[in-house]
Amino acid sequence: MAERRYFLPEQITISSSHSLSREVEQILVHDRACTDLVIDGKNLIRAGSILSVLQDEWKVLAAKKKINLLFDNYPAEILAFLSHFEKKAGPSSPAAGRTGFFEDYGERMNQTLASLGQITIFLSNVYYWSFKAFFIRKTRRKGEIVRQSVLIGLNAIPIIALIAFLIGLILALQSAAQLRQFGANIFVADLVAIAMVSEMGPLITAVMVAGRSGSAIAAEIATMVVSEEIDALEVMGIDPIPYLIVPRIYAMILVVPLLTVLANVLGIFGGLVIGLTYLDLNVAPFMNEVLSVLRLKEIGIAMLKSFSFASIIVLTASYLGLQARGGSEEVGRATTATVVVSIFLIIVIDSIIGLLFYFG
Repeated sequence: MAERRYFLPEQITISSSHSLSREVEQILVHDRACTDLVIDGKNLIRAGSILSVLQDEWKVLAAKKKINLLFDNYPAEILAFLSHFEKKAGPSSPAAGRTGFFEDYGERMNQTLASLGQITIFLSNVYYWSFKAFFIRKTRRKGEIVRQSVLIGLNAIPIIALIAFLIGLILALQSAAQLRQFGANIFVADLVAIAMVSEMGPLITAVMVAGRSGSAIAAEIATMVVSEEIDALEVMGIDPIPYLIVPRIYAMILVVPLLTVLANVLGIFGGLVIGLTYLDLNVAPFMNEVLSVLRLKEIGIAMLKSFSFASIIVLTASYLGLQARGGSEEVGRATTATVVVSIFLIIVIDSIIGLLFYFG
């Protein structure tokens, strides 16, 4: 049981109020040892009406957490200013009690429906501008698609190539010991080809792009939101979706399938290395077996997955980046959320596509 004292900064503005509110709420919600919280205003020089709003929010939260909230050392001129915003005494209302199950459930459902509405509006705008901007080039910066393609695709080639090669090599190595017992060395080519093209190639590529490029897109857009660059674009009459997001969508959809093809080829090459060194296979029989087992169905599944994964990554990164509010902490949260949500959705869509074509 202890008293905490929180010192307000010299100036409180709308832009700084988000981080300030979050810091006080962290104490009220998470500091279980705190029984008395003193908001000290001895450093305070200037504050607007936003301080009155913040104090009202803190009072409600402190009452809910049963914490004694005090305000101390406020300058006289600040107190006189805040007195204009004090609530007038009105009819008494019943004390706020503990919310019930149905209230909590209703609030969560309301938040979920609101989020779904925002996602629907965002996706409709993105699809509209993705189609329209294809014919109207002046809505985006010149050369932006090429620049994004280089950042997303060309710069990712070394790491994806290395990972894909090692995945193919490990697949062949793990299966070679078992197949060798039955004299089925040549079937390592079948296993590596099917596994890489239908599953591992698209999946590994998407996960790497989500961690590398998806997080970068989310961080860039979130930084622009926090620094009010998005607001500046809208003031100038520039829609941020065709200007910022559409070029990234085009670039992502263009390069991810190409990276997937590269990953598939290098994964099969990794299996070939094991076939030559460990299973005493020749290049020609190995490649003939690969070409015989790969059908248009497997290649089509790989391309469908790569297009789907590319769309998921860029849309998730763009949406979460635009939802960032507050300070620099929100940039990190948007970046982390983008990677987690993207990988989760990638695995879900991969499972759905796999089941559809398995039973189809």
